Amino acid sequence: MLIYAKQPINYIIENHPAKIKTLYLAKEMDKKEYSRLMKMGFEVKRIPSDAAGKMCKNASHQGILAEVEDYALHSYKSFLNYDFVLVLSGLTDVGNIGAIIRTAYALGVEAVIACGVKSLPLEAITRTSTGALFDMPFALQTNVHDVINDLKMSGFKTYGADMGGTDIREVKVHSRRALFLGSEGEGLTARVSSKLDEIVSIKMAHKFDSLNVGAAGAILMDRMRI
Repeated sequence: MLIYAKQPINYIIENHPAKIKTLYLAKEMDKKEYSRLMKMGFEVKRIPSDAAGKMCKNASHQGILAEVEDYALHSYKSFLNYDFVLVLSGLTDVGNIGAIIRTAYALGVEAVIACGVKSLPLEAITRTSTGALFDMPFALQTNVHDVINDLKMSGFKTYGADMGGTDIREVKVHSRRALFLGSEGEGLTARVSSKLDEIVSIKMAHKFDSLNVGAAGAILMDRMRI
């Protein structure tokens, strides 16, 4: 995978340097930092800025790119002995997914399952998660109903996010829990919601339409920590 821009690459350098195959520099760098990078076990190449632009199709690379190992997807069934799992049902926006993964990792979620999609661009999600994808077990499973059934059979209580649900502050959260977040525009489908144990919401202090899925997910994940 090709990753670019300072934040995700700096995260991978500090936390997963063994995953870097080649680091490409298209800018001047402090000599001490350059010397440190040269000793880290991966190849470092200086390249012209226009070459860097071609590599990332003229996206904003900030003068630093890296070829890294592909992310290895997990089987969601390997998560069934965990305590706190996040399920993304129908989400496709890589910016939202990356931000949610980063937040989930920060807030103690143990694994993330993406449902309702056959594939996702893992390069882009690695970038938008600022590299946190490498620290978060992540699975793809097309059929969300299989996931619901397996989680329930394994002792999880399933919670779905919807504006019409019970205020999360009034809910006694089960020790083994799975939070389901719906798609950006549609939310959770009625069929998915009907199969979940409880629907939860965030009570607003002021009259307001809704929060986006990333912001709402962050609040719910934090309030579901035990």
